[in-house]
Amino acid sequence: MKIAINVPFVGKDEISAVTSILKNGSLTSAASHGGKHVQAFEKSASLFIKSKYVVAVNSGTAALQAALYALDIKKGDEVLVPSFTFVATANSVVSTGAKPVFVDILKENYTMDPDDLQKKITKKTRAIMPVHLYGNVAYIDRILEIAKKHNLPVIEDSAQSLGSTYKGKHAGTFSDLGCWSMYPAKVMTSGEGGFIGTNNKKLYDKLLMIRNHGMVHGYDTRIFGLNLRLPEISAAIATIQMKKLPGFLKTRQKNANLLSKLISNLNIILPHQRKNENVNWYLYTIATSKRDKILKKLNEKGIGAASYYPIPVHKTPFYQQKIKLPITEWASSHTLSLPIHPKVTSKNIEFIAQSLRDIVNE
Repeated sequence: MKIAINVPFVGKDEISAVTSILKNGSLTSAASHGGKHVQAFEKSASLFIKSKYVVAVNSGTAALQAALYALDIKKGDEVLVPSFTFVATANSVVSTGAKPVFVDILKENYTMDPDDLQKKITKKTRAIMPVHLYGNVAYIDRILEIAKKHNLPVIEDSAQSLGSTYKGKHAGTFSDLGCWSMYPAKVMTSGEGGFIGTNNKKLYDKLLMIRNHGMVHGYDTRIFGLNLRLPEISAAIATIQMKKLPGFLKTRQKNANLLSKLISNLNIILPHQRKNENVNWYLYTIATSKRDKILKKLNEKGIGAASYYPIPVHKTPFYQQKIKLPITEWASSHTLSLPIHPKVTSKNIEFIAQSLRDIVNE
């Protein structure tokens, strides 16, 4: 028995759509508003997250880059980011010439610590980029209060949080710019892809140019941009996946509830939802001082448990910053994620729970 940590859930509808586009030959469009499949996806995503505008791009990283470019982040600027995240968060900042300044996280849900955020703000700070990690919504109320106090824009890295809500509002829609990923391991996929949500018309118009070499009507580059366009094949897959997303989320919730029930009496820290929070259960993440032992033994049983992230970004060879982020470093050695995606059955959950019980109680 092999149970992967996360796998894409695609079917006949997606295959049929891809085949149709290949036969038609319209694989992409350099038009300002994209091809018909890109536009259809953007409309469906906009309705789902309840954002006025959505701009589709070719990866979650591209979404972050485009958002930073839209805010004119440049060399000499500082952007506040967590270190306990996938490296794309920091890399997108570096790609603009700016400096990522790393902020510690809260033990409660592994997202940016507002108190440490406040301490890290300097005269060079130009933006704040919290991450809604594992589907957990960052303490966005406090982050926005701090941002407003210092007149700073917020870009929400919502790569892992599509479908997560707080007080009825989607993660990624609390600020001017939210960025999502549609990588194959996410809660829905387009193969590779991402999108940006905004309610700001000026930012929307700018993002359309940024994803298309700064152009509006072809060869009339007006601002800096790149080819960040989402291909029509990817957009068609994403449109179908968006229709399936509520079902995917419902299954993840059901699997998370069952797993929590079966391992509630173990001496480990379980994930939980805050009041008014509804997480998408992208990753079901526990914490334990026996992380490495448990991870190894679960993997030996064919359970695709994984550590996200064993090396915090500030400690990777590229960044190598000697700073103190105690909770980040604690989390990097204690957290472990378990499979609960839609292809995981209730029998699989029971097997995961029993295996975890056996290992913890050894």
